[in-house]
Amino acid sequence: MIIASASRPQVLNVPSQTIDYTGVLRSAASAIRYTGHSPIFMPDETQQVLPQPGRPVTEQVPQSPAELVGAGRVSAQSAVSVSDPSAALPFKSQPSRLRKFRFDRPQQYAALLLLGLLLQCLFVIQHAPLTESDYQYARCGREMWEKPSPLAGYFTSCGNIHDGTLAYRAAGLPLTLQRIVLGQGADTSTWEMRHELSAVRLLLRLPFTCIALLLGGALWWVTRRLFGNAGGYIALGLYCFSPLVVNAATTPGSEILTALGLFAAIYTAMGVAHAMHGPRHKWRPRIILLTLAFGIVAASHVVAILPMLLLVVIFMGYLAAGHRSPLPMILLLCSVGMLFLVFASYAFHPDAFSYYFRSGAGRFTFSLEPAKEFFQSLPNAGITIAAGTAFVLCLLSRRSRYFGNTAPLLCALLLLPIVTTGVFGEPRLWALPFLLTFAGGVFADVLETRHRRRYLWLVSAIVLLQAGLCLVTLPGLLG
Repeated sequence: MIIASASRPQVLNVPSQTIDYTGVLRSAASAIRYTGHSPIFMPDETQQVLPQPGRPVTEQVPQSPAELVGAGRVSAQSAVSVSDPSAALPFKSQPSRLRKFRFDRPQQYAALLLLGLLLQCLFVIQHAPLTESDYQYARCGREMWEKPSPLAGYFTSCGNIHDGTLAYRAAGLPLTLQRIVLGQGADTSTWEMRHELSAVRLLLRLPFTCIALLLGGALWWVTRRLFGNAGGYIALGLYCFSPLVVNAATTPGSEILTALGLFAAIYTAMGVAHAMHGPRHKWRPRIILLTLAFGIVAASHVVAILPMLLLVVIFMGYLAAGHRSPLPMILLLCSVGMLFLVFASYAFHPDAFSYYFRSGAGRFTFSLEPAKEFFQSLPNAGITIAAGTAFVLCLLSRRSRYFGNTAPLLCALLLLPIVTTGVFGEPRLWALPFLLTFAGGVFADVLETRHRRRYLWLVSAIVLLQAGLCLVTLPGLLG
């Protein structure tokens, strides 16, 4: 009989008998509670070696690694690990290998969706005039890179920026680089640069478009790994045709950076918790990524730090069951690294850095009005229908109530009612990737049922509806 494992299959010789499929289902249920993944999304090799009910084991499974490879049920690498028990030891140090990048049909379809988002952003960038807020981000961002403020006692001419330094730097960097390349003087103002430099509108807003594309790629990667191609297409399709995303991707500001940092922090933290069940050498790169995600959130929006830490502690504590002792030290290291990155974003100026804690920018409250306004907005009708339908299906279908679906739902429910009172914030955008992850996961589950065709038509209609509404409302984003 072959025992299904999350890492690699193992072969055990037992007498021929009829399979008790109840035991297999109990093992699968235990795996769900441990990993948070649905059994329909187990690795391909694990699915191939699961026994069929009511048939003798010896009729279904070859009894040697060579026969397993010949039958096409496991890879040669897995067969080697079976024949060599020492290779299957979970804590044996193995040389790390880079995951091979593939650009097959699923990746090509995802790239087309992201291309659609890029074209929408370029249309808005080309036709929307520069505003006073755009010039402020450009001017103060250039000052951070090029020279200190001419006003004594202030970090920039915008004053002591108490929140979102990363957005200012992202807006000013392309203009600074082009000025240096073209040999312009450092005293050239952004207002004068609109005549001396080409494509100022594009240079100023393109970094935020690239961040939105990066967030879309992260959303696709997470949902596809958790729920398969169907879940990835649904989540990414709704994301790429969201007016909220297009607006944030074409306006200098901290919101799209905060959304990227939160999404990366939550799912990287889950990756760290999973890695804690394995060898320590696999922890380091994930911890470094988690620290970087913490730093992006902290340097983008101070309000987002508290909900991020709360969710990270809850999810890591749940997933690292039996291996929780290193958690406090990991979180401490990531928090210290986060503060260092924020200090670096202030160019290591202690006075400006201290204002980050004294400004009161972290004040927030809770209200249902922003969420109600979002779901009642006509341009978001497709997302509203998708989220509402997914929530109802999750309540009705037991197979959809597992960690992979409930975790992003909890994140969205926590972020949606937040209202920032110290500085401007858009927590609805922070919650959107998690909401779409939840919707993609639930729909991917129901697409595996015998009603697949009905749900496929429903999902396709929802995505097309959202795409049409987004395209129609693009002229309204021009200001």
